[in-house]
Amino acid sequence: MSPLATGRRRVQRSVAAGVPLAVLAALVAAGPAAGAPSEDARVVRTATLGDLPLGTFSNGLLPGTVDDDRGVDLGGIGSDIYPAGRKGEFWTITDRGPNGQIKVGGTKRRTFPVPGFDPAIVKIRVSGDSVKVLDAIPLTTSSGKPVTGLSNLAGRDEAPYSYDATTPLSYNPNGLDTEGIVRAADGSFWLVDEYGPSLVHVSARGRVLVRYVPKGLELTGADYPVVQSLPAVLLHRKINRGFEGLAQLPCGDLVMALQSPLSLPDADAGNASRTTRLLRFSTKKRAVTAEYAYRFDPVDVVDPSEDDTSELKISSVVAVGGDRLLVEERTDKAARLQLIRLDRRENILGSVWDDDTTSPSLEQLDDPAAAGVPVPAKRLVVDLGKVAGVPGKIEGVARVDHDTLALINDNDFGMTDGAGAFDAQGRLVDSGIETTVTYVRLPRGI
Repeated sequence: MSPLATGRRRVQRSVAAGVPLAVLAALVAAGPAAGAPSEDARVVRTATLGDLPLGTFSNGLLPGTVDDDRGVDLGGIGSDIYPAGRKGEFWTITDRGPNGQIKVGGTKRRTFPVPGFDPAIVKIRVSGDSVKVLDAIPLTTSSGKPVTGLSNLAGRDEAPYSYDATTPLSYNPNGLDTEGIVRAADGSFWLVDEYGPSLVHVSARGRVLVRYVPKGLELTGADYPVVQSLPAVLLHRKINRGFEGLAQLPCGDLVMALQSPLSLPDADAGNASRTTRLLRFSTKKRAVTAEYAYRFDPVDVVDPSEDDTSELKISSVVAVGGDRLLVEERTDKAARLQLIRLDRRENILGSVWDDDTTSPSLEQLDDPAAAGVPVPAKRLVVDLGKVAGVPGKIEGVARVDHDTLALINDNDFGMTDGAGAFDAQGRLVDSGIETTVTYVRLPRGI
């Protein structure tokens, strides 16, 4: 019997014995061999990425792609982090590039100040208090063109605009908003993307081999193979909240995390929900083989300064042996890492919860477990919001050793929202937030 199943048996026996509900909740959270997370977790190392002009970086990979970087430096590599094999070395991934929002006529417009930027895989080394770039791999189409980070589809994705939100830009079906990264044994990479949402397989040199998207998503004109094989219910992903986390299990299977609950049946339901989804993908079968309902803690538990449930996100999932995962629940200011085990008996793939006509939807259920939905039990490993020295907006987590984690933040390329993001000459007014790799040592191994 699995440890989580054992924990449920303990709860069932305790119910019969009349144990208070508060104690039962603790039993479920803790599992059979775990107690409350210690407050002794601490930062043991901090390293920062130095300034590198974005134009210099991008044109060094794909000459002529960026004609004006508007004073933006390389950043955004904190979308995820994955061990590269040698001590202190990691693979990271940028997102779609510098972007922000400016309100025009009461409506927010999505800006792309450096539209020629191409998302890239960046290999780094943590050396002393510095993060050094060792290598970078641009993402390209089948014909070798940059995929870009531009929005894919009119009517589904946000319309792209220039840095000042005055000039519309063209959509690009090749565009990727990459977030998660793992490296396969053959040297190729698997990435996840927020637009589709999609799972993307790229070669060791960054060429897109195939992009897996939800059934029914037509990416006409893409310059690489597109396969409609993911559950169609994912078409209801919230804008900018597609796939965010990606883990590689020891068997080679992948686990993709949907950043936020689906907008099902509508945006209001998604914003109020605390239930998102994890999907298991077999790289051998090239198919999704399982789906799990994941339940967030209340937002004020994750972040005591926040009361808006829609701010809850999963940004990273990390395989820690067998079918166990660390799952990062966060807001922009706080984050907590939960340990779960994927149990195939909790698989909801192909059930009524994948039917977008089901009412109420999975996202509308106040208590999915009470409605008969199997929800993986979880145990809190560490509350990063209580660890001094951990920056905000942690989007990547990697396991360094049995008791040490490497965290990386997304600095958004130094961008902020609003018309004040750039000065009168169109140069970036930098936020001052740096890309930082932070090592946190846990009092107990994972």
